[in-house]
Amino acid sequence: MTDNVSATEKTEASIPVVAVVLAGGTGSRLYPASRSDRPKQFLPLVGEESLLEGTVSRARDVADEVVVVTREEYTAGVRDRAPDADVLVEPAGRDTGPALLYATHDAAERYGDCVVLALPSDHLVGEGFAPAVRRGVAVAATEDRLVTFGVEPTRPETGYGYIEPAAPTTAEGAEPTTGSDPAWKPVRSFHEKPDAETAESYLAAGHYWNAGLFAWRPAVFLDAAATSPLADLLDALRSAGDLSGDHSDVISGDHSDVESEDHSDVITGDHPDVTAAFEATESVSVDHAIFEGADDVAVVPVAFPWDDVGSWDALERVLGADGTGNVAGEDVTLRTLDAADNVVAADGAHVSLVGVSDLAVVAWDDRVLVVPKERAQDVKRLVRSLEERGEF
Repeated sequence: MTDNVSATEKTEASIPVVAVVLAGGTGSRLYPASRSDRPKQFLPLVGEESLLEGTVSRARDVADEVVVVTREEYTAGVRDRAPDADVLVEPAGRDTGPALLYATHDAAERYGDCVVLALPSDHLVGEGFAPAVRRGVAVAATEDRLVTFGVEPTRPETGYGYIEPAAPTTAEGAEPTTGSDPAWKPVRSFHEKPDAETAESYLAAGHYWNAGLFAWRPAVFLDAAATSPLADLLDALRSAGDLSGDHSDVISGDHSDVESEDHSDVITGDHPDVTAAFEATESVSVDHAIFEGADDVAVVPVAFPWDDVGSWDALERVLGADGTGNVAGEDVTLRTLDAADNVVAADGAHVSLVGVSDLAVVAWDDRVLVVPKERAQDVKRLVRSLEERGEF
């Protein structure tokens, strides 16, 4: 294989990298901080910077262009937090599969041959992101493969999916790759979130966490989409042609609070056939729609600190605890009596706990949530019931 550094330098010199930041979700497990009009990616969970702002900043370190894919109602919030990024508005929310097909088609039309780097907007990432991602971008640029990044796990986590690698691969006639890991490995299979025992076995077997971070050349991705559940949507996009012709400073709806100066394009792509195809497409992740059925997927191992902060108990991993194991967000004044191992998050509240343990206590706006940490994932079920009542 080509040396990592020279391959990366060649990639940066010869082919543009387009970062596609996925910002259309809500992050319902972080209710009540996340609400229908205030998604998780807009929240500053650690520090003053929102998760979206942090993601766009990281993307700028490795990409020539940054495009944020979101729903129409989040457009003003995206532009406020990422004014120098283009915004691509989904015709309908259908999970990451349709969103990334839409964005990849747009990137191919606007930039031609490029590498698309797909990033979730609402994860926390530590040092080492840029060099690791450049390695993966180089693989996507030089191999006819879809690329996923596998985070080296630090614990047997039951809340993440896993990537099972096959044996290391070397170029024909070349010496085997040296070091603890090659630049990439072929993927044998993807695994859903496991139980505790299975997670232990995945850790022992050298599987990676699936961080939802991907790279590909548009031609490779679109070829895979042609025989996937996204085939009809792909046909509609190809028939509609170039989405980038429909730009506006402010899209339809009331976005009068957003200044147009210093903002990049908002791309609405209001083609009726594309909208109809989007609405007819079942919600499906890019993992299920594309990656799990593809033959030639490469995993690039990465070791930077990463957490999806997917539920309130995750704050234990990213914030420091006091002497009794209680964890509090930066805007919380916490007082305790015989209380231990709790997670407390609030928007500027004074919270007192007496005689309780292993709870997540969250106060935001006029809402309060109390849930055992071991059931933090069930907040999503609660949100579904609130949505049915029109209370989310």
